[in-house]
Amino acid sequence: MKGVILAGGLGTRLFPLTKVTNKHLLPVYDKPMIFYPIQTLINAGIRDIMIVTGGGNAGDFLRLLGNGADFGLAHINYTYQQGEGGIADALKLAEYWAAGERICVVLGDNIIEKNIVRAVEAYRQQKSGARILLKEVPDPERFGVPVLDGDRVVRIEEKPQRPASRYAVTGIYLFDERVFEIARELRPSARGELEITDVNNAYIDRGELAWDVLDGWWTDAGTFESLRRATNLVAETGANKLD
Repeated sequence: MKGVILAGGLGTRLFPLTKVTNKHLLPVYDKPMIFYPIQTLINAGIRDIMIVTGGGNAGDFLRLLGNGADFGLAHINYTYQQGEGGIADALKLAEYWAAGERICVVLGDNIIEKNIVRAVEAYRQQKSGARILLKEVPDPERFGVPVLDGDRVVRIEEKPQRPASRYAVTGIYLFDERVFEIARELRPSARGELEITDVNNAYIDRGELAWDVLDGWWTDAGTFESLRRATNLVAETGANKLD
């Protein structure tokens, strides 16, 4: 299994900080934000990693990370997203590199307390399809929200005004090779982007989406409020634990 970290976009919700750097290079406590998703993948045993970046500071990733030696990696792959076409659009850039293998996709601003080992191992046993990680949150309307029927996710609604559950779909996804075929067939949403929610709903329509609840705390770091929350959580409890 290969790992893809999506770290493009303009980070407009963090202006003016992101006028001079990529959002994913901002500090979260004592490390750059991008360090956390890299460690999440490594902790899950995934060491073949591609970073999808963009904007005017893409070269800073190479200066910071190099070939990944500081993480014990032999190599990190990079690719560049032109403009802002959405998460699913960025994901398409990894198709050639993925070469038919399954992938674990992590949004570059997602930070977790523990690890995704259990979900990755479950997905290795899953014959096909996708697997997502959910987490109960106080503000699900900020995220994709699963509509549950017993233990089945029957639909995911993107940023609903009236959430059907208290769960958010975290920015950690496990996909088989057909994700790229699905992404190519998507049409832009009302905000002009290819949405990862539509990818997940396509797997639901095929009856091939499974889910787990993420252990420990989880947060994104894409707004000033959530960036502060992430910094405080990491300072108080640490992140990317294996226990």
